[in-house]
Amino acid sequence: MGLNLRAKLLLSLTTVLAVLSIVGFMTLNVQSDWGFIVQHRGSRLLGMLLVAITMGLATVVFQTITHNRILTPSLMGFDVLYVLVHSLALLVWGVGQNTGWPVELRFIVEVAVMVSIALVIFRLLFTDSVRGLHVLILLGMVTGLLFRELAELAQRIFDPSEFSIQQGSGIANFNRINVQLLWVGLIGVGLCSALLFRFRHQLDVLILGRDVAINLGIPYTKTITLLMLAICVLVSISTALVGPMLFFGLLVANLAYWITGSHQHRWTLPASVLAGIVCLVGGQLVFEHLLNSGLPLAMIIELCGGVLFIVLLLRGVKQ
Repeated sequence: MGLNLRAKLLLSLTTVLAVLSIVGFMTLNVQSDWGFIVQHRGSRLLGMLLVAITMGLATVVFQTITHNRILTPSLMGFDVLYVLVHSLALLVWGVGQNTGWPVELRFIVEVAVMVSIALVIFRLLFTDSVRGLHVLILLGMVTGLLFRELAELAQRIFDPSEFSIQQGSGIANFNRINVQLLWVGLIGVGLCSALLFRFRHQLDVLILGRDVAINLGIPYTKTITLLMLAICVLVSISTALVGPMLFFGLLVANLAYWITGSHQHRWTLPASVLAGIVCLVGGQLVFEHLLNSGLPLAMIIELCGGVLFIVLLLRGVKQ
């Protein structure tokens, strides 16, 4: 089943805006040699593209397996969980870089620990027992707050200079992308994206509910575990690159639903990525190069996402 004319036009417009955002970010107000521009802006662009992909795909898939358009991995505290694991890892390995462990290897170990804990949390919260939406949101908020406080407590053990640096990493910032993890992040995003797109037809079945999916031959437990693993890896990569963002995934996922007017994942998954690119790269282009504003883009995104969250919560939207 394809898209109607309205959805095709909106999807085409979003694609054009995404391409223009990328081209504009790399070319507007260029006052230096292209080698420096590609190195400086190119790394930031790659980081924002990875964040757009990770948060868009992770949120759409998470909402599919939880059967709700309000819940997201960030609202359930998964991004702050990675911050906590990272802070505890720094206590074990030390803040300095000369610890004998490459940064990429340390990141992989941290992701593995975070995924293990997140899978346990998911199993505890999303079992056969039915919990109301408000209870799940409350549990997610409380869990996220607990993780954040524990991470801050761990960071306070650092010396004052290192504490200020690590405390700043708990806030999303698109001007401070962790370039050391770009390539390992790119590999991780590529593998997880390929897995999720491969499972797009199973996701179309999972959206119908657990019992229907099992009756139609979907190995439910195995499939959900693989999808949750990919979600956790994607959230970890996004958080490691720019920091935690509470409402960005909610914003781009619901934009994808509005653009496509469909629940088919062959459309909603790429639409969420395109919407994320427009929000991140296009927003950074407008604030940084057109308005010359120092206003943090993350603050605007979180404000818009927060308003959307309140609207959806009041309406009680469910899939």
